Amino acid sequence: MIHTDVIIVGGGPAGAACAGRLKQAGVGCILLDQAQFPRFKPCAGWITPQIFADLGIRPEQYPHGLVTYRHFRISLAGVKFKLKTLQYAIRRVEFDAWLLERAGVETHLHRVEKICWMRERYVVDDQYTSQYLIGAGGTHCPVKKTVFPAVESQPGTLIVAMEEEFPYPRMDEQCYLWFFENHLPGYAWYVPKANGFVNVGIGGSASQLKANRDTLKHHWQQLIEKLEKMELVQGHTYEPAGHSYHLRPPRPQLRIGNAFLVGDAAGLATLDMGEGIHPAIRSGILAAEAIIHKREYSVASIPRTSWPSLLGLRR
Repeated sequence: MIHTDVIIVGGGPAGAACAGRLKQAGVGCILLDQAQFPRFKPCAGWITPQIFADLGIRPEQYPHGLVTYRHFRISLAGVKFKLKTLQYAIRRVEFDAWLLERAGVETHLHRVEKICWMRERYVVDDQYTSQYLIGAGGTHCPVKKTVFPAVESQPGTLIVAMEEEFPYPRMDEQCYLWFFENHLPGYAWYVPKANGFVNVGIGGSASQLKANRDTLKHHWQQLIEKLEKMELVQGHTYEPAGHSYHLRPPRPQLRIGNAFLVGDAAGLATLDMGEGIHPAIRSGILAAEAIIHKREYSVASIPRTSWPSLLGLRR
């Protein structure tokens, strides 16, 4: 049996950020993840300046491919305009592995099956015990499923998405976003990245798609046709990955006893853009601070929307 102060389930941005802050403070922790890093993660992968600020580094210190966007090409229900901004694009396969390595904590390749509370400690699969437990395993996090009753943890809007990231030789260097086209309850994107990669995808409200008797696959096909027509991607054989996550609910259930939820496990993606990387990193740090200083865990300081950041406004 391995004993520690904190067990973190999930090695993505939320879990890695939490682990890194705990280690800085000298709090013992181990991290469990079912995947070996680096690992594929479907994600448009643009990040805000606030992320680098929270991590305490400058963008130029990031050791992997980074693309800087000074503007986005946006279509809002067919109205096209150029939005001035300052954002960055990363590849999640690189970013997540770097963030986890940077945390420098003991990491175990382990799929969590059973969690129980015994003698004032959490016991995971009869192999690990801790005083605190962090659920950072995304939408289907086992900590959320086991420790947080569904009646107490009502999720926000469920977003379903399809996307693919692939190398493409004739890449347009501009980022395109298409909102609400063809009655899509969401948006589609074309995100160029470093070293010749591009990410294309589409996401929208699952309940609204169902109410419209529509499907995401239908909109995916329309996106492919748009990319072909605009000559952004031509002749590519697509193999998209699907995934889902929740937007931030009005009153997220974040803590029960010494168990915490962070990132997508807590459903903290922004209400407008579904951006989840900054809320994940910030919530992981806030959960660590709550443990270190034995204080309340709150995500009130994490913005609920992304547009102010896109516009360069202070929040």
